[in-house]
Amino acid sequence: MQKLIDRIPWKLICGLIIGSILIMVGVMHDDGFYKQPIMQVQRVSEQQTTTTTDEFQNADTQTNQTLYGVVLNGKYKGRHLTVPNTYSTSTTMDHDYRVGEKAFVVIHPSENYRATIKDYKRDAPVVALILIAVCLLLVFLKLSGLTALLSIAINTILFVATVLLNGHSQGTQVLWLFALLTGLFSVITLVLILGFTRQMVVTLLSTLLGTAASILIALVAFMMTHERGVSYESMQYVTQLPRPLFLAESMIGSLGAVMDESTDIVSSLFTLKRERPNLSRRQIFLSGRNIGKSIMGPLINVLFFIFMGATIPMALLFLKNGNTWGYSFSMNMSLGVVQSLISGIGIVIAIPLASGLTSLMIEKRGGRVK
Repeated sequence: MQKLIDRIPWKLICGLIIGSILIMVGVMHDDGFYKQPIMQVQRVSEQQTTTTTDEFQNADTQTNQTLYGVVLNGKYKGRHLTVPNTYSTSTTMDHDYRVGEKAFVVIHPSENYRATIKDYKRDAPVVALILIAVCLLLVFLKLSGLTALLSIAINTILFVATVLLNGHSQGTQVLWLFALLTGLFSVITLVLILGFTRQMVVTLLSTLLGTAASILIALVAFMMTHERGVSYESMQYVTQLPRPLFLAESMIGSLGAVMDESTDIVSSLFTLKRERPNLSRRQIFLSGRNIGKSIMGPLINVLFFIFMGATIPMALLFLKNGNTWGYSFSMNMSLGVVQSLISGIGIVIAIPLASGLTSLMIEKRGGRVK
């Protein structure tokens, strides 16, 4: 027990706790960095509550409240405001404000400084969740966790840059831009995590080939079926051609699943080769295939759970409002099912690809790429 306690990185944990506290204090007092006025609620007056029922017998209650607060930033800093607010029990499109909470407001000077609530200020809980994830990564994975965070940061910057380029090109090159982004994601992530090794090269090749194969198979299936049943019109708030955007989404989704599986198979085979250097290429390939069989099922189920979690709210809303199962499925789940199938195809193809490439390219001791 004492040895286990001695292994705990207490200095790192204490440093992360102190750093997280300082960051949270800064976030809770960062109002001056925002251009839009922020009001802190000082007093709340609850008023009339009414019950509403629509034609489908969906019942909800709405409550009127008056918020009394003070502006914390900008040219109206220090001004006291009285703001009306209406919230529902479901809180789907509104918020029940309480004393001490902060909200973005719109101030109308021409109307005797009347103000309206725009949105709840959520940066503190979001930063808290990010800090928890970062601290757990650094405490349990240390250097590996740091490289993982670095890869996430770089990939986020690349994603934002790609979105901006897509907007600049009016969406005409979305598929090629995200195809390039897929390659950059793969290279940067694997180089940072695995280093420039033969294992990284094998994983990269199996990832790119598996992703490309899944998209090509999907395109062939679309061509043969004339894309019947693919409801592009269900893509919400799309202001550009939906088909290439959907393929770009499928490409990124398939990349994550294929990279996950390829990394597991290749790393396991390299470890096995180091421990048993006399394994033949056929034995390595068969071992990789068996590893792939064991992780393929859970990985596909993970994709299914993510898809179901993302579609449940809207699907229930459609069904609650009298829509049929068929219409609710086509408008909320059909594209998600297609994307899950494309990713599932990539997962299946990645097994022989990762196993075969490893058996061909692995060295006796897993040496570095020259």
